[in-house]
Amino acid sequence: MPMHAGTAVPPVRPVPADRAFRAVRALLLVLAVLAALVGVSLPAAGPAHAAVPDRWGFAYLDNPNPPPGYVPDTTRQWGSWPSPAANPVRVDKVGTGSYVVHFPLIAGPGGIAHVTAVARTGSWCQVRGWGTAGTGQDVAVSCYRPGGAPEDNRFTVLYTTSSGVPTPAVGGYGYVYAAPTASIVTQYNSTGATNAVGYGGTGTWKVWLPGLGQASPAGNIEVTAVNPSAGARCKVADWVPSASGQTVIVNCYNAGNVLFDTRWTLSYSEKRAVHGPAFPPNSYGYLWFNGGLPPATNFNSSGAVNTLAGSVPYTVNLPGIAVPSDTAQVTAFGPGPDYCGLATPWNRSAGTVNLFPICFNASGSPIASRFFTAYSSAV
Repeated sequence: MPMHAGTAVPPVRPVPADRAFRAVRALLLVLAVLAALVGVSLPAAGPAHAAVPDRWGFAYLDNPNPPPGYVPDTTRQWGSWPSPAANPVRVDKVGTGSYVVHFPLIAGPGGIAHVTAVARTGSWCQVRGWGTAGTGQDVAVSCYRPGGAPEDNRFTVLYTTSSGVPTPAVGGYGYVYAAPTASIVTQYNSTGATNAVGYGGTGTWKVWLPGLGQASPAGNIEVTAVNPSAGARCKVADWVPSASGQTVIVNCYNAGNVLFDTRWTLSYSEKRAVHGPAFPPNSYGYLWFNGGLPPATNFNSSGAVNTLAGSVPYTVNLPGIAVPSDTAQVTAFGPGPDYCGLATPWNRSAGTVNLFPICFNASGSPIASRFFTAYSSAV
């Protein structure tokens, strides 16, 4: 199957289907007995009440110039395939600032991907596309320096796909992968409703997520540009919550900071981890800084209160949930071409995780700005 919105990439080595099937069945039996101890979710047997998510994986590329088949930071990668510790994520560099992330044993259609650059220099990363490669799922990522030239860079990357209506229904989760024309390539809503996207002019879209969220701001939003050839950045320009659903305005810009039509992904989660599940994981959190910290957008699964300090970069402190393997994403909020990422990888100390979001103006200079950030462990 070709990658979404991208070119073909080298496949991962295939694994015989019968062997993979037996491995999955064996793991499902273990999960039935040890569900409380397991930190991954596997595809459910039928689509009517499938798990949320069905398949997922995340990783942090800690080496911007990796050798072929590189295994990135093992404390910041995991996924829903059997034995992730023995079947690691691998990354191939295929050009300057251009990478393919190989998630093993989660082949299948649909889903979304997010990526966040990890740099202090104003660099950003986007998704080129994703798709099945042998028995795995490949996500292609491109990174750029201010001005739009390709640049080798560190980044976090996440792939996830969901179906069905979860039982019990805890919080809410939904996503959209949209084309520039506002047609939806793939979408999911944990209420069973259908999301919608409207085109608002060059580089602007209105997303409607029915049945999710609250009448006042609650939850977390992440957005990522998807373009196979041109540099692009996307963000949340505005968010209008209501009791019947969430309206989100997405703006995308090209490397010249001009509103730009491109593909993009958006995910919304309330009392759910950034990749979709409610539990496990038991260790996740998110925070929205819009000049203040609206209470229902500042969530910590341990019951602790997250805090924010500094500005360039910020320090987001999430007590009680620092459990490797783990991941984080950041998305800018507000009008204009400002954008955000992570200044450095997150750190962990005595159960607390610290994230370091950093934002930039159109020229790539660090600034104080507004953002969403989300953290999740695998367990």
